[in-house]
Amino acid sequence: MSLMRQIAWLVLGVVLAALVGAVGLSTLSTRELMQTQLSLKNADNAQSLALALSQQQGDVELIKLLVSAQFDTGAYEYVRWLDAQGRPVFERAGSPQEGRSPAWFRALVPMHAAVGVAQVSSGWTAIGTVQLKSHSSYAHDALWLASRRLLAWLLVVGIVAAVLASLGLRRIRRPLDAAVAQAEGVLAGSYGQVIEPRVPELQRLTRAMNAMVRRVRELFEAQAGQLLVLREQVHHDALTGVSTRRHFLAELDAALQRDDGPVVAGLVLLRLRDLPGLNARLGRAAADDVLQTVATALQAYPASVPGCRVGRLNGGDFALWLPAEGVAAETAHALADALRASLPAFGAGVQVALGAVELPRERPSPVWLGEADAALARAEHLGESRGGFVVEVVAQAGLGREQGEGVWRAQLQDAVARQQGQLVAFPVRDRSGRVLHLECPLQLQLDGQWVPAAGWLPLAARARVTASVDLFAVGLALQAIAADGLARCINLAPASLADAAFLPHLRDLLGQTPQAARLLLLELSETAATEHFDRLLELGRQLRPMGVKLGLEHAGAGLAQVERLYQAGLDYVKLDASVLLGVAGEAGRAAFVRGMVIMLRSLALKVYGEGVVDEMDAQALWDCELDGLTGPWVTATR
Repeated sequence: MSLMRQIAWLVLGVVLAALVGAVGLSTLSTRELMQTQLSLKNADNAQSLALALSQQQGDVELIKLLVSAQFDTGAYEYVRWLDAQGRPVFERAGSPQEGRSPAWFRALVPMHAAVGVAQVSSGWTAIGTVQLKSHSSYAHDALWLASRRLLAWLLVVGIVAAVLASLGLRRIRRPLDAAVAQAEGVLAGSYGQVIEPRVPELQRLTRAMNAMVRRVRELFEAQAGQLLVLREQVHHDALTGVSTRRHFLAELDAALQRDDGPVVAGLVLLRLRDLPGLNARLGRAAADDVLQTVATALQAYPASVPGCRVGRLNGGDFALWLPAEGVAAETAHALADALRASLPAFGAGVQVALGAVELPRERPSPVWLGEADAALARAEHLGESRGGFVVEVVAQAGLGREQGEGVWRAQLQDAVARQQGQLVAFPVRDRSGRVLHLECPLQLQLDGQWVPAAGWLPLAARARVTASVDLFAVGLALQAIAADGLARCINLAPASLADAAFLPHLRDLLGQTPQAARLLLLELSETAATEHFDRLLELGRQLRPMGVKLGLEHAGAGLAQVERLYQAGLDYVKLDASVLLGVAGEAGRAAFVRGMVIMLRSLALKVYGEGVVDEMDAQALWDCELDGLTGPWVTATR
């Protein structure tokens, strides 16, 4: 039983005890008063009757007449005349009178009034005694009425006291509830502050809780800052600040495997020509300045375009990943122009070669690197004869769909309307092999073929129909959950959150199958937390009461940069493959993953790893204490 309920019962018990005690004491004292009055009445009436009988000179008939007259004029149980030897001479008695008071009340509060007794004489000779006793029913009626009135007044007073006590308890309960909610919020990863109440004891409690929450939040922020430092050390080149070769290749592999990227993307390779010669001619410090200038020019793209990735492959080789179609050639020429304007300041002979390719994202990363490296080799060869800054571009024609946006929208809407879709299940397992939930990307039937999300999602985003497609996927997941009872995860496009009608329709859909909704997981990409935090908050606020779990996928070091992540109301986070790839062979990367797990666990979040392809990486991730893994290795080996 809760503390407030115990206090409420205690207050109620005290009030009831006070009521019962007050009524009982008042009733008993009133009864004593009435018994005394009845006894005095009996005695006075007996004396008056005896005096009247003594004046009759022993005339029996007159005495009987007076006894009868006395009996008829009062409410008596009996009136008796006894002779000098105590034998009854004449008696008048009436039937018992119950009155209006209930029998249980008369039994509970009996009346015992003394019988009135007086001596009857004729001159100086005693001729007997007279006895009389009044009925107590009238006294019981008066006592019953007085007790009821007293009880009614006390009940009114008790109700008023209970209301005032309830208001007082509610006032006390508010800061206590706030403190409890604050403590529960800390367990759930939320670090809110509570307004201090006026009650001194509760004020001290609230102040202590607020101080504790601030301390925990400061520890979390310090830990996030340490992760950022560790990220810089592990993932980024110390000289230029861009990604290392290993991390860039991991990011490239992860980008090619995602469903939310464009159908066609671009890759630009840049080579600072003759880096050993520059070191010899300009000196190591100047050559480093040249490398930093090149890296600064490249970093302008990730700073302005989400999804771009920059890495230093080795020496003077850099790479730029462009998650967009038709921009590789333009970007390569823009980079060449920018460097052509800045690098000559370091002296003659500072030259670069650039190779750019555009390919479908379903091509594996070795193909991307091979095609881009071939373009770079041709650019470098041309640079030997032409000198200066050379750009070589390879773009395969006919990579994307030739239909316009209206045709794509019509095809996607028709597929949803005709229910031409299916969910593909990929398990997320814990260390023991138990299935935690199923990741279920949606495939749509377009042009008679089943198209995975990587094929239709970019088109849906451009055609602005992601909301209807996501609702369709959620509906399929709820049907599957209702059929087999297995938890399923559906990915939502961040663009769907921008649709004002999406969330109400989603709530209605979940409300139709509330039991299945409790086994549904919805996740968004990390960009939803970094770019649409308020929408993420609203999504969690409306869906968590329905039992739906909310998470982030493709999460990486960017989580440490998310302000108020502890307020997002998430249930889990899936670490991106670019963070996990190669963790078994790199201690720094493993330390970074372990730090991410500790930080997220402090927010009461489950941590899963995605895109695991290697058994050694899987074992290293289990050692980092992840809650579950998914990816090709998990699917193939279980």
